[in-house]
Amino acid sequence: MSAYSRLSQAFAAAPVLPLDPSSRYVLFSDCHRGCANSNDNFVKNQHLYFSALKYYYQDTFTYVELGDGDELWENRKMEQIIEAHDHVFRLLSEFYRENRLYMLYGNHDMEKKKKNYPARHCSSYFCTDSQQMQCLFPDIKYYSGIILENADGLRLYLTHGHQADLLNSVFWRVSRFLVRYIWKPLEYIGVPDPTSAAKNNHRKTQTEKQLSDWSKKEQQILITGHTHRPRLRDDGSLYFNAGSCVHPHGITCIEIKNQTLTLCKWAVNTRPDRTLYVAREVLSEFPLLPRIKF
Repeated sequence: MSAYSRLSQAFAAAPVLPLDPSSRYVLFSDCHRGCANSNDNFVKNQHLYFSALKYYYQDTFTYVELGDGDELWENRKMEQIIEAHDHVFRLLSEFYRENRLYMLYGNHDMEKKKKNYPARHCSSYFCTDSQQMQCLFPDIKYYSGIILENADGLRLYLTHGHQADLLNSVFWRVSRFLVRYIWKPLEYIGVPDPTSAAKNNHRKTQTEKQLSDWSKKEQQILITGHTHRPRLRDDGSLYFNAGSCVHPHGITCIEIKNQTLTLCKWAVNTRPDRTLYVAREVLSEFPLLPRIKF
């Protein structure tokens, strides 16, 4: 099966969510939440992410995670990830209770696509504050893709993007084995994973070309993660990328509000008195109205 076919298949049974003038969605990707150990790349940005999450919760956004939310290649147990970042999952559960949470799976959390996995590992968690089990995401479903559609038929296609990467889609179990038993130990001494589209510029460019070609051929807006490289440009391309939450100097996401896509960066900034604060910076915008003409 070609990359084009794999991407198309991701949307074969995708749920369609409304995209109207009042819609507020925030798209995050590639959080790679781990077990809070030295291999947990999420740890360095966890406070930025939590601050952003609180902002979007209070501003009534619907949270959409585009895959690789949890690092299940380097870690075997989802329960340990939830325990390490229970404050994050507690807030995500509030989104869920208000029907404002949608989750996709990527290559690093492909396990979530299994029929019984969410019920067994994501329905409840042990809350360290209350010292008892609490509901997390009962009855949640993890999707391969989601479509946002407005009344005029304009559609935004959301998926993780690993479908354009042969090694991380068809041969994802091989990649998981290499990461878990070879590249994870080597990461301690600074050796980058050459199989990763996020860490290998050549693979990153190849993957992004496949994603861009799909959106061009389909004449549809495609928003992914996977490569960790944020992208929202008005240059004729219909392929955009939410980036990741493991950048060295901040996290990125895409907001959808007032029929406009906005690429945002959250980072630590400094006031004139040298105190630190979490800043939201708009990097670029892409208006969806008037309707795009193809």
